[in-house]
Amino acid sequence: MWTYNKVLEYPIKIKCKNPALAKNIISQYGGPDGELAASLRYLSQRFGMPDERAKAILNDIGTEELAHLEMVGTIVHQLTDGVCPAELEKAGLGPYYTDHGWGVYPQAAAGFPFTASVLAVKGDPIADLQEDLAAD
Repeated sequence: MWTYNKVLEYPIKIKCKNPALAKNIISQYGGPDGELAASLRYLSQRFGMPDERAKAILNDIGTEELAHLEMVGTIVHQLTDGVCPAELEKAGLGPYYTDHGWGVYPQAAAGFPFTASVLAVKGDPIADLQEDLAAD
């Protein structure tokens, strides 16, 4: 476990709404190479590592990726919070907000929801680390 300080490490204070930008950034939240995928990738691959040090490193990285997930989600939320439905529709986010409102839902920019099928967890340390390098 870890200690959670209920503040972002890097405060995010977006002043200008921009749903078109949010549509692109959402992929960094829940797309195939986004922060959700990264955190799950590292936290799952840790079990196949040959020693405790390697497991601990992947656990630390996976936890850090969760912090990135929180920051990216904050960015998407601030870019869209309170934007009128017509502006969301114009930015291509109409269906997204019909289903999810102003919540932040993990999906790719193309609209595909997050799926664990984008993760490669082989139990082979070399294959898993190669996957991590390719994804990052």
